[in-house]
Amino acid sequence: GWAGEGLGTSGKNRRVCHATARLEMGSLWEEFNRLGTEMIVTKAGRRMFPTFQVKLSGLDPLADYVLLMDFIPLDDKRYRYAFHSSSWLAAGRADPAAPGRVHFHPDSPAKGAQWMRQIVSFDKLKLTNNLLDDNGHIILNSMHRYQPRFHVVFVDPRRDSERFAHQNFKSFSFPETQFMAVTAYQNHRITQLKIASNPFAKGFRDGDPEP
Repeated sequence: GWAGEGLGTSGKNRRVCHATARLEMGSLWEEFNRLGTEMIVTKAGRRMFPTFQVKLSGLDPLADYVLLMDFIPLDDKRYRYAFHSSSWLAAGRADPAAPGRVHFHPDSPAKGAQWMRQIVSFDKLKLTNNLLDDNGHIILNSMHRYQPRFHVVFVDPRRDSERFAHQNFKSFSFPETQFMAVTAYQNHRITQLKIASNPFAKGFRDGDPEP
């Protein structure tokens, strides 16, 4: 369904306050979520699967918007996978937070009409565990849990627009997109589901070139 009002709408600019975002491939995300979604992070950067995609409505067709994503830790723990019970167990305190980065959709900025015309796909976004990454990838700690967040930002043409920055964006969080960052899949059922549902999955051999 539609993630109605997103997070906190009071005092928002009218050009963002009616924005709604619907997560695409929701049933696939749900299927992964039931198993405990895992996303691979690599030094070179790895694309997410399922890809984060949304359908937007309620934007001003003539206004300019920037779309971006960030990823926030779900808790202050690091985890390990217990194979005998096929479950994740807390294994101590989280590592120091990786540098917080945002990923701007490469079509930004664009008119509301353009964003609403088709599904918005964050298929260029890559996850890395390389703390020194200089490619602009999202840096995450392996064996930590994350919640992706999606933000719609109205490009305010006013000269003193920074005064209104807090009014000019709206954020959306979809709980079913939470995941564990891993360097290799731990739950074999996740591996099977990725292969079954990802047209680019060629067996997940290490070192395979990315599609």
